[in-house]
Amino acid sequence: MAAISNDWLEPLKPEFDKSYYKELYKKIVNEYDNKIQIFPNSDDIFNAFHFTPLSEVKVVVLGQDPYHNVGQAHGLCFSVKPEVSIPPSLVNIYKELRDDCGCYIPNNGYLKKWSNQGVLMLNTVLTVRAHEANSHKGWGWEQFTDAAIEVLNKIDRPMVYILWGAPAQKKRSMLNNPKHLILMAPHPSPLSSYRGFFGSKPFSKTNEFLKNNGIKEIDWQIENI
Repeated sequence: MAAISNDWLEPLKPEFDKSYYKELYKKIVNEYDNKIQIFPNSDDIFNAFHFTPLSEVKVVVLGQDPYHNVGQAHGLCFSVKPEVSIPPSLVNIYKELRDDCGCYIPNNGYLKKWSNQGVLMLNTVLTVRAHEANSHKGWGWEQFTDAAIEVLNKIDRPMVYILWGAPAQKKRSMLNNPKHLILMAPHPSPLSSYRGFFGSKPFSKTNEFLKNNGIKEIDWQIENI
């Protein structure tokens, strides 16, 4: 696993020495040693942290675990590599973005542009076995990403959390910083998007909050490739 090397390292360093993380690391290495296919690639596991330094975080989008089909996951929640078909949940995110902000629906699902602008695209579980959703749930990633959320909660600057679906919303109790805005809605999956995800306007609400606090807004438009 490619080590975290930017300003996330210092606050997260204590986690790497804890017994849960050592056990997690051992399990992940064992999967690789036994030729079990895991997503994302080992060098991409911490991409959410690599692409969005702690000092630059403006918005946090919480996902669950990575996509589990070949070639999809690359370490950012809801995002897929440029050449991969856009998954149904992201199709619905794009529909809401179009209706909310007037963005056109692009021909790809590569969301790195968001992370480059300070949107931390964080899954609560960072690895998954091929074709087995939630297969690494309960292995310890939740404790690690909770530690990251606790770090964010203590930051003394305005920030937005976008919590879609029940697993993400369970983190609500950890977030008590009065400078931070929390936006919650049903998950964008086809099973739940019509229960209130559509029409929730998370993108314009985020930009309004950032603008009101003197912070540069997010350019949400993902361009065609």
